[in-house]
Amino acid sequence: MKVTSLVVFACLGAAWAQQPAMPGSAPTGTPAPKIPELPDDTVLAILGDGTKFTMADFKRIFAALPPPNQQMALRNRGEFLHQWEMMRRLTKMAEAAKLDQESPYKEALEYGRMNVMAQAQITAAINAIQIEPGEIVKAYDGNKKKYTQVKVKAIYIAFSDDAASSTGKGKKPLTEAEAKAKAGKLKAALKGGGDFIKLAKENSDDETSRDKDGDFATLRYTDNIPDAFRAAVFALKQGEVSEPLKQPNGYYLLRAEEVNVRPLSEVRDDIYNDLKNDRSTQWLDQVNRDSKVQIMSPEFVGQPAAPPAAPAKK
Repeated sequence: MKVTSLVVFACLGAAWAQQPAMPGSAPTGTPAPKIPELPDDTVLAILGDGTKFTMADFKRIFAALPPPNQQMALRNRGEFLHQWEMMRRLTKMAEAAKLDQESPYKEALEYGRMNVMAQAQITAAINAIQIEPGEIVKAYDGNKKKYTQVKVKAIYIAFSDDAASSTGKGKKPLTEAEAKAKAGKLKAALKGGGDFIKLAKENSDDETSRDKDGDFATLRYTDNIPDAFRAAVFALKQGEVSEPLKQPNGYYLLRAEEVNVRPLSEVRDDIYNDLKNDRSTQWLDQVNRDSKVQIMSPEFVGQPAAPPAAPAKK
């Protein structure tokens, strides 16, 4: 057994990925193994000093492992037990030698403890945050634009500076100026009562929406879409058509087919999570503001040293 594999269940998941696969481990892509359904008092092994290692012990340790290590522990449970006992033995040897009181081990233990306790405090603080039902309703009523969704149809006019390229219809590509002019003419035709579906079928370079009578997507305000799209789409009333919207390779004309607000029942969990995340951020920001340090050595933090004080005049 390689010495480096001894800490495989205690180190970070990324480090585990560097270890060679253990005999009997499952190949990549197989279903993740599950924790055996055994009573907590089931004795899984007797360790070297006679200590009984139970299912409850395994669950307790398992919960503290990074996810990649958890899966490896489950895929070769016998090897996990062996490595756990080996780490216990090495730890006892180190403690007997008082290595935990020597540098750099003492400082590494202190740093590790600080990391664990800081994360524990953050988790406890977040879990303690309570969001009342009335707060959810208030957030919903006060920001319904955020929960608005618009079903849109589209006409897409592509352009390209590459003369060798072609649109979906095999036509010679338009220049940007030509595409902008064409989109403007289509906008004028629609304003004059033109049939959007007919114009989409005849002119749109987006084959997918063109074949569906121009149906493009149902967009939500929180979707990851270009700012120009978001501003234009959510300013439309039902039946209105946007001005030509420039994108890297074309211009869009969008018509709002349906405009509605998602019901509270559908977005309640999202609002709850948003409020809790906001409170968590506020709490952590406050902790950050309260963590004050007085820098006594400008040189240490890369700042120029203060000039020496001028001698007092006699």
